[in-house]
This record gives sequence, structure tokens and C-alpha cells, in this order.
Amino acid sequence: MTQDFQMLVPGANTNAGTLEVRAPWDRSVIGSVVAADSGSVDTALTTAFELFRDRDAWLPSAERIAVLDKAADIMTSRAEELAVEAAREGGKPLVDSQVEVARAIDGVKSCIEVLRTDGGREIPMNLNAGSAGRIAFTRREPIGVVVAVSAFNHPLNLIVHQVGPAVATGCPVIVKPAEDTPLSCFRFVQILHEAGLPSKWAQALVVKDLSVATELVSDDRVGFFSFIGSSRVGWKLRAELAPGSRCALEHGGAAPVIVEKDADLDTAIPLMAKGGFYHAGQVCVSVQRVFADKSIARDVADRLVGAARELKIGDPTLADTEVGPLIRPKEVDRVEEWVKEAVDAGAELLTGGKRISETCYECTVLFDPPQDAKVSQLEIFGPVVCVYPVEDVDEGIRRANSLPLAFQAAVFTRDVDTAMRAYSRLDASAVMVNDHTAFRVDWMPFAGLHESGLAVGGIPYTMRDMQIEKMMVLKSKEL
Repeated sequence: MTQDFQMLVPGANTNAGTLEVRAPWDRSVIGSVVAADSGSVDTALTTAFELFRDRDAWLPSAERIAVLDKAADIMTSRAEELAVEAAREGGKPLVDSQVEVARAIDGVKSCIEVLRTDGGREIPMNLNAGSAGRIAFTRREPIGVVVAVSAFNHPLNLIVHQVGPAVATGCPVIVKPAEDTPLSCFRFVQILHEAGLPSKWAQALVVKDLSVATELVSDDRVGFFSFIGSSRVGWKLRAELAPGSRCALEHGGAAPVIVEKDADLDTAIPLMAKGGFYHAGQVCVSVQRVFADKSIARDVADRLVGAARELKIGDPTLADTEVGPLIRPKEVDRVEEWVKEAVDAGAELLTGGKRISETCYECTVLFDPPQDAKVSQLEIFGPVVCVYPVEDVDEGIRRANSLPLAFQAAVFTRDVDTAMRAYSRLDASAVMVNDHTAFRVDWMPFAGLHESGLAVGGIPYTMRDMQIEKMMVLKSKEL
């Protein structure tokens, strides 16, 4: 069954043809979306900007809450359908796509919770002669038109993280999902419309020509740009923003894990295997670089090999599949090249290292790749985990901090002082103790540092980014 969508841009009367959507598992056509051209992008921007400039047209908070509440109910009633669709188009196994849908529903509810609990504040006055007779307070208002550009690896939940906060804060939003995975995005925007959101407040489009995407992002009518994707594209688009446009960028990392010699490996290994091979490693905080004390490093690597070999790789829509395909064949080619380069340079290939098909790659464990190999320097975004022996925790921390990428990190130890030392010294926005690097709940801060991103994700933090805090100072002789 295929899913075919028109542009969700009211009034658009031009387009750039149809974009086919193919399943990463077998490359079969599973849907299509009409692509936007420059004219339809301008229509979307004009519509959104006119909505924002007309303050009488702003949606009251109560109406936005009602829309989000209804949308969550609709998503709950269609949860299995949404999970299968996400698995088909993104390649994440069904069991994990079901978790993604549950998170997405909870994310919509989180937007409501933030609206109900996170407001303005009082600014102290009457503290000196200059502030006498005054009271000051703030409230939050929408920042303007939000343009969201998203990634493929969580085709529903990432969209919820960008579009949900925009709807909640009262910002007109235009979302461009990844061309590989637009179906879940269009489905979610349609659900918002079904839940009562006027169609002009949330528009969705895809493009064939990246220059058209640049036109969308760089327009001076954009108040806030939300980007999830590669650092190469994110930083380039940031440079194209019009003066005054604010942004948040979420890129990737090469997540490090420190494993001390006192770690409980029976607990640590399954967690690291899940964090490294979940969604075939296509997660921005996947376990990638494991720095283990030299006394246990080989044991850590061998146990990871055992865990990797037990994982079932296959059709992501089947209930027993644990690892699915990479998003497209050229990514399998790239991972294969990087692993071969590392092995040729001296890394020991302990398991994996081969493609299974055009779109699937074996879960791979490398032991002690050279520091200058791509697998040691860059985000793999594939099912590959590297284990490095280190003299002590400080060497592990030093090597973990050696890259310009910094996102989430982890340490496995039973010693609280070691845990605190790693937390204090690792270059990361979050450090997990005795858990894998890919842990996340959607209300926590989620931030890439340095080349890994800009600003802070997580629903409450994104909502704050999409608002201005507007102050009123009232002078009265009664104060």
C-alpha cells in the first residue's frame, strides 16, 4: 500500500513534480509527495507571516491546548498504524518504532504541560529611587514564523519536537521533513488539522532542489529556524539566515563511553550494545567510542561481540527484528569503506565488517582503531562500535574530549568518585552514569556542543526558544 500526499500549503498552485518515497529495507516505492518549488515556498511564507502579523488572528492558549489534546487522542487511536508507517519509511524496527510513537504522543502532551506551568515572571521594582512606584512583569509571546527542517532517523518524534512546540507557543510553522521520510510528518500535520488547527497554522512541504530549501530558510520573514540533521548542512544554513532570525541546530556526535575496571559488565554490555546498534547506529548519540581500562578492554570487546551476534537483522516491519537497514544504499557503502580503512590501518575486526544486502550491514565491533581513522574521528551513523584500551580513566577522558564533536557521554563504574570525575571532566552536555549514551526522555535538555549543535533541544527548552519574554512596566502612585 502506498501513501500519496499533496503539499500541505494552502493556496499553492505551482510545484516541482512528485517525490517518490522508498522503503530503506527493499527500496520499494511506499509513497509519494508533491514537491515544492520557489513559488509554493513563497506562498507558504506569505501565509505564515500574514498570520503572525495579524495579532487578532492569534490562537488563544485554550484553543491551542484543545488542538494538542485532541491530536494526542487521535495519535493514540492510530498508534499501531503510525508505528508501522514509521518503520516502513525509516527502517527502525517495529518494536522501536512503537516506542517512538508512544514518545511522540507523550511529547504532544508535554507541550500542553509546559503551557500550563511555564509562564512569565515578576521583575523586582521599588528597590531604589529610580524604580519606585512601579511594578514589572513578563509574559511569553510567539517569536514569529517557525521554519523546521528535520532528519530521517525518528520520522515522527523529531517532527513532534519541532512542530508541537511551535503550535503550542502560537507560532505559524512550516516544516520540511527529510526527503527519505516525509510520510510520518505529513501524517502528523494532517492529524493537527483534523484536531482543529486551522491548516494555515501548520504547513508541510518537501523539495527536490536544495536551493529551494535555502530560499525557505533564508527568507527574512523567518523568526526561528529549527534544524535537525548533519553539521555540514546545519552550519551552512545557519550562515544563510536573515538578520534577526534565531535558530537551534541539532547535529551528531561520536559518543564516548568510559568503562572503568570496576564496572559491572553484566549490566553494562547489554546497555552499550543497545546504545550502539539501536536503529543500526543511526542515532546522533549512539555509543561509538568505548574507552575501557586496559585490564578489561578485551573482555569488554569480546562481550560486545557476543551481544552483536545475537541481534536479528532484517525487515523492520517484523515484530522480531532488532536491527533494520541503513536509510539508503550509499550509507552502507560509506560504512563499509570506513570499516575497511580502519582495518587496513591496524584495527582488529572482531565481528561484522560486511554488508548483508544492498541496504543492511552487519553489527560490527572494532578493537583499537587508529586515532586518525574515520571511525575514530567522525560520526559513524552506522552499526559500528569501537573499543579502545586505555591506561586509566584520565586517558579515556582525554581521548573522549579530543574531537570537536560533543553531545552525550557515559561512564560505567561502581565508584562515586570516578563517576564524579568523569562527569566533571567529560566534554559533554549530559553524562550518563551506568547507562548508555543514547538515553533520552523528551522533557530533558538535549544539546550538541561545539560542532554538534547550537542551543538546547527538549520540548520545554524548544518552546522557550520559540517565544520572546515581553516585559510590562506599570507606574502608579499606588505602588
